[in-house]
Amino acid sequence: MSMILREGLSITPPLRAVVEKLWVSDGAAAPTVPREHTLPTGAMSLVLRLSGPPLRLFDSATRELGLCIVGGARERLYVRAGAASGRAVGAQLRPGASQWLFGVPALELAHCHTPLDQLWGSAAEALRQRLAAEAAPLRVLDLFEAALLARLATPQPRLPAAVAFALAAFARGQRVDAVVQASGFSHRHFNALFGAAVGLTPKAFCRMQRFQTLLAALAADPARPLAQLALDAGYSDQAHMSREFSGIAGLTPGAYRRIAPAQINHVPMPQA
Repeated sequence: MSMILREGLSITPPLRAVVEKLWVSDGAAAPTVPREHTLPTGAMSLVLRLSGPPLRLFDSATRELGLCIVGGARERLYVRAGAASGRAVGAQLRPGASQWLFGVPALELAHCHTPLDQLWGSAAEALRQRLAAEAAPLRVLDLFEAALLARLATPQPRLPAAVAFALAAFARGQRVDAVVQASGFSHRHFNALFGAAVGLTPKAFCRMQRFQTLLAALAADPARPLAQLALDAGYSDQAHMSREFSGIAGLTPGAYRRIAPAQINHVPMPQA
């Protein structure tokens, strides 16, 4: 399945402050498996399936959620039906996007999937149908980007200063306690501000960033010893890394390495 990606400076401002990546897939046939472990990134996403089946999840029961879905920030995998041939367009969203695009704090959408029509009403399906009628992938991406831009609740989206400060500090590897202290807020107030923008607690967000660093390293250097990868990613040791990895991904780091998924956050599971 081929995909066109738009990110960074190629995204129109001010949408650039809200969206990290835009993508469109052409729906070319791809190998399918019964189920897939979709691993958490710590970010919110928006996906419109322009053809093919609706999203099917396997948790306490099998559920079909529709064709236009907001995936909230989460800290553990979910299991879905293996990817089937079908056109789709989507966005990986930045902290703050939930309030600016959907009018609700990120915490309200965290740890679950929300049909877009619950947030945008009939406009969600109208947009999906308009995009589905376009044959050219770049045209689909342009129209999707314009639709998101038109949905912005403010022409100049800006995070609260304390949240922006924290995200920059966490990217440099600073500890949560030190960042909270430097913010001047109590832990409770800081966590409320951060959760409203991000959808996760600061500690959970940092755990997801460390996990994503590890996944990228596993893909980049398949032969590197797991113990060294653990230390490089910021875990105290390999045992710490293995416990967290299994809890987040539903399989061990060794099993993940053997599967070697083509996309680091989408792990095909041949045995349902």
